[in-house]
Amino acid sequence: MKKSIALVTGASRGIGKAIALTLAKEGIFVVVNYNGSRERAEEAVREIKEAGGDGTVWQCSVADYGACQEMIAGIVKAYGSLDILVNNAGITRDNLAMKMREEEFDEVIATNLKGTFNTIRHTARQMLKQRGGKIINISSVSGVMGNAGQVNYSASKAGVIGLTKSMARELASRGITVNAVAPGFIATEMTEVLSEDVKKYAESQIPLGHFGSPEDVARMVAFLASENADYITGQVICVDGGMSM
Repeated sequence: MKKSIALVTGASRGIGKAIALTLAKEGIFVVVNYNGSRERAEEAVREIKEAGGDGTVWQCSVADYGACQEMIAGIVKAYGSLDILVNNAGITRDNLAMKMREEEFDEVIATNLKGTFNTIRHTARQMLKQRGGKIINISSVSGVMGNAGQVNYSASKAGVIGLTKSMARELASRGITVNAVAPGFIATEMTEVLSEDVKKYAESQIPLGHFGSPEDVARMVAFLASENADYITGQVICVDGGMSM
């Protein structure tokens, strides 16, 4: 993997943090984007540097179109390029559709789907100039299969899949690949809050019989970001223990 500059959104914890650490171990300079906790983001960068890598933090709400434009321009000005974009930032506001408030739907769409568009919109201009780049969007098996109680989240992640395929077609002629990774049940803070009964039921739906780790997702992202995946674009790869097959 060549020396590159990567932006990982929502990288202060969970899957995003694992992705940032994995890319940094490959010699990539990683910009750890966060919206809420600067302390967590700085801790992620400390871990990156302790592991022999390098990176920095960058605060930005991906739901803010103008703020994304400023962030991308700032990264390019500071580091000279932007070679890898990983759209990981996402939120949940779970509820049954009949009980879901309008703001619960809108907030999830704004961050998960429009946020992905916002960063790609501004990053693509730089990658077009470079005539190359890797964009990896984090979707979900909820976007592939649907999930009761998550109409907002499932819709946003299904939208990410459509966005991925469309952008792959638009950018392919300039050597830019666009792919999506769709994690299943991954052991993070988001799944820790589930009851034991819910966890056991979820595991029963997974052919491999257990939750995945953030590193399972991170390794797939690192592959798609590498030269080994130069001929792969417009694909959705499920990292879900066989749940969606």
